[in-house]
Amino acid sequence: MNTRAFTLALVIASIAMFMVYTFIDEREQNFKTKFGREVPVVIAKVDIQELELIDDSKLQEISVPSSFKHKHAFNSREELKNTIATVPILKGEQITKPRVTYPGSSTGLSRQISLGKRAMSITITEQQAVSKLIKPGDRVDVVGVIDFTSGSRKDLSFVHTVLQDVLVLSTGISMTNSIPLIGIKGANAVRTMKLNTYSQYNTVTLELEPYQVQKMIYLIEETGKKPFLILRNNNDDKKVALKGTRMFDLVGKENMAKAKSFFSEKYKKQ
Repeated sequence: MNTRAFTLALVIASIAMFMVYTFIDEREQNFKTKFGREVPVVIAKVDIQELELIDDSKLQEISVPSSFKHKHAFNSREELKNTIATVPILKGEQITKPRVTYPGSSTGLSRQISLGKRAMSITITEQQAVSKLIKPGDRVDVVGVIDFTSGSRKDLSFVHTVLQDVLVLSTGISMTNSIPLIGIKGANAVRTMKLNTYSQYNTVTLELEPYQVQKMIYLIEETGKKPFLILRNNNDDKKVALKGTRMFDLVGKENMAKAKSFFSEKYKKQ
């Protein structure tokens, strides 16, 4: 191998690469001077329909020259969390602030109901709804008192967990994701929520499967007793196999026998 020739070729290649790099860098600088530096922007990854809930699967973050970015465009996907489209947005379009909104009373509740589910409202009291500390987005169990004898036989009635891990869509007219905006200043709006924000309500709307709706209506209408909503951790979706709780479970075998003896003697005298 001719070492001198190899060295010369290597030098020429290095000079050529340097010239190409210098040319590209110069063109890039001219491009940035003309159109601005690259900045982040969020575009639609797929076609988004009007009033469709926007999530990460529908979004993509890209970089574009600053002069190509719309003045109302979003910088990150996090800014679009829990929003819905007010107009159709085509794949590849920049998503801008006037084209989205937060779900609430103005956009209706139906868009927040999962496919295949139904929304059902029930009236509640403080005792039934954890002192009204339940808020939209919480998950609850539904517990009811089952009495086949209309109060004539307490030993035959029992408490039963009818439904478990049910989503609360709204409390009164406060809906899921419609968190109050505090200190609104354009793009710098701070989203905060206080527990007492949702304390003034008399109804709770649950997201149920169609058959669960029938069970709830039967429970309320036929027993005449309002069910209890039992608050659970949102990250706990485990459903526990529970048997009903009867009078026997509270007082035990000995006291139950005494109670039966007492009522037996009472009925004999009558």
